[in-house]
Amino acid sequence: MENFLELLKNRRSSRVFTGEPVSEENVCTLMKAALMSPSGHRINPWEFILVEDKEMLKHLSVCKEHGSGLLEGAAMAVVVIADTEKTDVWIEDCSIATIIIQLAAEELGLGSCWVQVRNRKDANGVLSVDNVKSLLDIPANYAVLSIVGIGHKARATQPFDEEKMQWEKIHIGNFGGK
Repeated sequence: MENFLELLKNRRSSRVFTGEPVSEENVCTLMKAALMSPSGHRINPWEFILVEDKEMLKHLSVCKEHGSGLLEGAAMAVVVIADTEKTDVWIEDCSIATIIIQLAAEELGLGSCWVQVRNRKDANGVLSVDNVKSLLDIPANYAVLSIVGIGHKARATQPFDEEKMQWEKIHIGNFGGK
């Protein structure tokens, strides 16, 4: 990528992947990026569970009613969790880590998609967090924020259209801009 803005422009959610696995080198790069993610007071409440097992990806793909099906076709998933006893800003810290993983994936030429888990339910009304914690044996004091599905892109995505930038959402000095 030429620069950071180009990386942002080209990072689009990928929901369809080829069957090709992610190389060990790329997995290592993704995890290095995750571990360098900023966090409040450098407490680092986040932890990451890597899932490559196809059967487990299939189970995770139904952890919520809508939007998690892509995990079944992903080469891997990164489950972003946090020890909620370490800090009250674990949601923010895990959100930053999640997007850092996605940006690193794009830089490597991989596709990714954020699957929101917190505050979601499956088709039977069960909390998605409870589904994921049960499947992956996550301790009670940990929360699940998201799952990032990652793989080689099965189809090209269009870069962000700068003509659609919502400049009206920028306010100078105060909300009214006066």
